[in-house]
Amino acid sequence: MELWDIYDRDKKLTGRTMERNDWTMKPGDFHLTVLGVIKRPDGKFLITKRVETKAWAPGHWEVSGGAAQAGESSLEAVKREVLEETGIDVSDADGGYVFTYSRENPDEGDNYFVDIYRFVKDVTEEDVKLQEAETAGFTFATKEEIEAIAAEGKFLHYDSIKRVFE
Repeated sequence: MELWDIYDRDKKLTGRTMERNDWTMKPGDFHLTVLGVIKRPDGKFLITKRVETKAWAPGHWEVSGGAAQAGESSLEAVKREVLEETGIDVSDADGGYVFTYSRENPDEGDNYFVDIYRFVKDVTEEDVKLQEAETAGFTFATKEEIEAIAAEGKFLHYDSIKRVFE
C-alpha cells in the first residue's frame, strides 16, 4: 500500500497520510505531485507518450512525474519518478526546482500541489529506458514542437507548466 503525505493549504505537512488514490480528502487538504522536465544543452526537451491503455488521457504527451510518497521530499520524488519513467538519473544534472502550482477539485476530493523541476543534462536516445507500463514512446522536442502538440490538445498540463519550457 502506497501512502501519501497530506499537506495544508500553505503546503505544510499535517502529519496525516492517505492511501494512494483514496480521494476522500477534506477541504483544505492537499497531496504533493512532481513533474520533472529534462532539457538537453541543444535546447530540446524529453517528452514521453502515455500508453493507450491508460484510463485517463491515453496517447497524450507529457513530462515525467507522479506523486510524492509519504516521507519523501519533493526533490527525492522527482528524481525517483524521472528515473523510473525514463531510466535517466538527474542527480548530477544542472537545474532544479522552478515553480509550484496547485489545483483544488473539491467535488472529486483531490486537491494537489505540483512542484515543477527542470534539469539540464546531455542525454541521447540510447540513454532513455522507458517504463513500458506507463509510456509508449518518447521524443526530444523543441519548445515550438511542444507548443504545436499542446495546440492540438495532446500535451498534458501544458497551460499550467508552459513556462518551464522557456
